[in-house]
Amino acid sequence: MPENSETTSVPSVIGDVLKRRVFALQDYTLLSVNAIKDIFTPPQYWADTLEQMDLIGVGSLPIVAIAAFFIGGVLVINTASQFERFGMTALTGDAVSLALVRELGPSITALLVAGRNASGIASELGSMVVTEQIDAMRALGTDPIRKLVAPRVLATFFVLPLLVAVADFVGLIGGFSVSYLTLHVNGVQFWTRAIDALALGDVVMGAIAKPLVFGLIIATVGCYAGLRVRGGTQGVGRATTNAVVISQMAVIVSDLFITRVFLTLFNL
Repeated sequence: MPENSETTSVPSVIGDVLKRRVFALQDYTLLSVNAIKDIFTPPQYWADTLEQMDLIGVGSLPIVAIAAFFIGGVLVINTASQFERFGMTALTGDAVSLALVRELGPSITALLVAGRNASGIASELGSMVVTEQIDAMRALGTDPIRKLVAPRVLATFFVLPLLVAVADFVGLIGGFSVSYLTLHVNGVQFWTRAIDALALGDVVMGAIAKPLVFGLIIATVGCYAGLRVRGGTQGVGRATTNAVVISQMAVIVSDLFITRVFLTLFNL
């Protein structure tokens, strides 16, 4: 006689998916809190932190600078016709400065760093999980979160604001280059208006708050994806992809809320 097969209902499937997502969020939050706590308590691995700062900061500098230069130029190209139409070419510096410092500088830099370093962190830690190096580290009495996660979080936290500052400056150079060649804007006029257009809130939001939050997101998501690898080498590939996608989506979502908060705080 045929056995009665149990059919899984749609609500139960959705409930299981939501449970897994909640547990994953809880696990990620616990990992992030422990990593931040380990930064301020001994032992601290400063040599590993400096190495990660070199890999993340110096390694990402060329792509960030090149992308920022052309983004600044594209901003001017897209608005040049409107500036000339209304005879307001003097506002080129204002437009490029506000767009870069408030939004494009931190966002584009964070997305580039996430694509380059979140994937690298996830693949590196995932390979260590697959080859049982993490288990060996625990057996020797070393905390993997303190040794591997905390230096990467601290390094990204420090270098991302510096990369954003470079991106803003190089982007302004790109905007000035294009505006000088196409709109014939005077250099003194461009740089004076670019600086005067910025308020304190713009600098705090775009050069400090956003890079710090984005750096924390990129490092913790990359580490979480790498340490939770399952399924051998295929799992490493999936973790790398997840690290990039999740970190970039988290950057975009958090950018909305940070912008709204600071625009309200500083009445920008």
